[in-house]
Amino acid sequence: MDAYQRPPTRDSWFAPFSIDLVLKVLYVTFLHPFVAWIVVLCFRAEHMAWEAIPIRVSIAYACIVTVGWTLAAVNRRIAFGLPREVDLSDEVIVITGGASGLGLLIAEVYGMRGASVAVLDVKEMENGEARGVTFYKCDVTDKAQVIKAAADIERDLGPPTVLINNAAIVNGKRLLDLDYDEIDRTLSTNLAAHFYTLKAFIPGIARSELGGTIVTITSVLGELGAAQLSDYAASKAGVSALHRSLTAELKASHPGIRTVLVTLGQLSTPLFYGVQTPSSFFAPVVEPVDVAKDIISAIDNGRAESIGMPLYARWVAWYHVLPASMQKLARWASGVDTAMATFVGRKAAAAASKEKPGVLIETS
Repeated sequence: MDAYQRPPTRDSWFAPFSIDLVLKVLYVTFLHPFVAWIVVLCFRAEHMAWEAIPIRVSIAYACIVTVGWTLAAVNRRIAFGLPREVDLSDEVIVITGGASGLGLLIAEVYGMRGASVAVLDVKEMENGEARGVTFYKCDVTDKAQVIKAAADIERDLGPPTVLINNAAIVNGKRLLDLDYDEIDRTLSTNLAAHFYTLKAFIPGIARSELGGTIVTITSVLGELGAAQLSDYAASKAGVSALHRSLTAELKASHPGIRTVLVTLGQLSTPLFYGVQTPSSFFAPVVEPVDVAKDIISAIDNGRAESIGMPLYARWVAWYHVLPASMQKLARWASGVDTAMATFVGRKAAAAASKEKPGVLIETS
């Protein structure tokens, strides 16, 4: 079963070291205003004159960092507006594809913290049951089942306040190798299901006095496209466009609803099992627990947000600004069009996990 092992670099001692980790450390040290001004105070504690070059340089640096943080805060406020009030004891959180992986992780966290959580999935929950989590067997590609689940949830738990559209599938085949049913299934699960859940749950969210939050999970492939991922990339591009259009509509009709767009690179789940990242430093594989932390933080604080993980996911839209020749070079350097050569998929991941229990089997 060696073909289903993680790439060796993922298990090496330096695997966690990435540009994202470097920036995370910098943001709480040298790039934090508090730390920058502490340096100035340290120089003054040594009775250094204000005119001394070291203290002048440190003051200038501290001012630049402070201005940068201030502008970032102003940018977020203008872009996303004021946060809504959140009371977890009154929150009803709906998660599609929440029977395992990232969805289950978020469901379990909120269930343990006192929120009411409803999980929609076609398969039973991986852990059987979880505290505070109610399972509803539902195929989100079937609009009738989604409408019924929405009514059942509102009857059992109350009006929903948070919707997390997490369900997704991957075929990993060339377009000419896909059959028509596979194309329909990908577009139904990854795109059409978003329309169904939004239509079914937004009226209930709008009735809630707490307002609400809608979380959309998409992929950098929606911006880039990739060989052997034409159906998946097309569906994720549609999801991103849907989110932006919906945000504009809700701003006018339901200003109490916040929207969160989560754009991910390669996630460490069997959805892309076998795919190897070309660079663990510049394009690290994202762990579900890190994604869950950011999503939970946005929901807890009632913020609208645009989350990109890892770092390049926040800037991937700039790819289209590059000249065509540089875009081609970037695709070659990133290996985006050859990465699926080692793809084995969710079924192989499950088989590998039975053969070797230590193999990662999280799903999203």
